[in-house]
Amino acid sequence: MTSSGDPLVLGIESSCDETGVALVRGNDLLFDAVASSMEEHARYGGIIPEVASRAHLEAMIPTIERALDEAGVSLSDVDAVAVTAGPGLVGPLTIGASAAKALSIGLNKPLYGVNHVIGHACVDQLVHGEFPDRVMALVVSGGHSSLLLVDDVATDVTELGSTLDDAAGEAFDKVGRLLGLPYPGGPHVDRLAREGDPTAIRFPRGLTAPKDQERHAHNFSFSGLKTAVARWVEARTDAGQSVPVEDVCASFAESVADVLTAKTIAACRRHDVDTLVIGGGFSANSQLREMAAKRCAEVGIELRIPPIRYCTDNGAMIAALGSAVVRAGVAPSTLDIPVDSSMPLETITV
Repeated sequence: MTSSGDPLVLGIESSCDETGVALVRGNDLLFDAVASSMEEHARYGGIIPEVASRAHLEAMIPTIERALDEAGVSLSDVDAVAVTAGPGLVGPLTIGASAAKALSIGLNKPLYGVNHVIGHACVDQLVHGEFPDRVMALVVSGGHSSLLLVDDVATDVTELGSTLDDAAGEAFDKVGRLLGLPYPGGPHVDRLAREGDPTAIRFPRGLTAPKDQERHAHNFSFSGLKTAVARWVEARTDAGQSVPVEDVCASFAESVADVLTAKTIAACRRHDVDTLVIGGGFSANSQLREMAAKRCAEVGIELRIPPIRYCTDNGAMIAALGSAVVRAGVAPSTLDIPVDSSMPLETITV
């Protein structure tokens, strides 16, 4: 429940190529401002950390000012500052952490370094309200495919499994590059998949064989699938045959969505969880959303997926998690908090 007495939290996200700043009171989002450097990276076909760091440095103050102006508040109204401490790229993380530390010192307000991945799940509370006592969170993005058991988003998160190689979004981008699609390839693969036949090609489902169920029941692997797509396309090309791009995209996307939803729903049933939250940039994928909705309905699991605007990296997810930890009475971070590119997913704050 949100009230006017809840603290006003300013959240800063800078883990990759988006500079995000948002203001949240309780579970109410006042405003979320984002400045992206995606176009600057497109010419290189991927994220260049040095380019991203400079873009964050240039965008940070204007983005903070825009968020404050649009929210109708001033810096003196802020009660706490939350910032992504990891995981992410060290350079971009450092820019955001430096800005947050400066604000904390200048305002004499507490600082909270929080986990980017858990933020992707927590942002759903701004849309659908507080989590029940226990939820399963599937966080899928360009760098993460993680399965989290959330007993309290502010204090108690257990990592059940993750990707052993390529994340789902990463595999989509690589298949997009293989098919000659513009960067980032994921959205283009998703678009073309909607025009193809998902049953045209039977691509493998990684880590779903009976022998994998005990050791890798909660883990994901998409590297083999990516390789299978590459070999199929290569074989067609070598034989002088055309490549049905739409069918390749649809069959590939079907495999990814099948694995993600099947393993996640099995984990929900294994851990007696009846609410599933899906977040992260890849949660915008249409096949994943449709298959998750269908399969959750079949087994009576409530599915919560925030709108697409909250799926990609943004300040709202960090302000939301910051708000949750502040209201839970978690101790603030110290001003010497480090950034951690491989921050453990059970570490909520540092």
